[in-house]
Amino acid sequence: MAAYDFKAIRLFVAGPLAADAVLSCDRDQANYLLNVMRLDEGGRIAVFDGVHGEWAARLQRNGKKGLDLVVEARLRPQPEACDLWLLFAPLKHARLDYMVQKAVEMGVSRLVPVITRHTQAARVNLDRMKANAVEAAEQCGILTVAACDETQPLATALAALPADRLLVFCDEGAAVANPIAALQTAGTAGGIAVLIGPEGGFSDEERSLITRRPRTLALSLGPRILRADTAAVAALAVVQASLGDWH
Repeated sequence: MAAYDFKAIRLFVAGPLAADAVLSCDRDQANYLLNVMRLDEGGRIAVFDGVHGEWAARLQRNGKKGLDLVVEARLRPQPEACDLWLLFAPLKHARLDYMVQKAVEMGVSRLVPVITRHTQAARVNLDRMKANAVEAAEQCGILTVAACDETQPLATALAALPADRLLVFCDEGAAVANPIAALQTAGTAGGIAVLIGPEGGFSDEERSLITRRPRTLALSLGPRILRADTAAVAALAVVQASLGDWH
């Protein structure tokens, strides 16, 4: 495991990052650093832009209210991102926030909200989803921020998946079997997408549409019915342990 400084204050910034670059903080960033974290001019933080790794930076006042970040030395190179997508039926705010944060912590590189027949929420606040993804990356030392897609119908999302991408279909109707053994029979050359449905489950028509797709693996998450946000964490853990960067 990499030697992270878990006490460091991390901030996601608009790059590009390079030695001696000077970046201007927006109002929210300045308020966070000065008033929430109680830093002042000369204070040091870590910054990342999702492309150029993590860098040390120091705070520099810019007039009475402005705040700049002076980039110094690179602390960590940019790692290769997991090629792991999460397709999920939108949930209500609190549970959706949790799911997004945990998905980012688990290494998801793309978040795709899909509308199904039994979806609880008709839309997702894209700005809120992006903010949760950024916050999770900042707090957990992750240098890649997951891409966040607009909400789309399930059929549209399935049609847009590359043909060689493995779709792990978390299906409460699948036969209960060892999920790790099932995953170990699948290849990962085209990347992985995990599909989590709503708490009402998939309709018969949706299940048929999903299972007709090539490179689809229907997976049981055990003998208990899980809430959608719990199912997402459980499925991502099994996938990462079997095929991903835990393997």
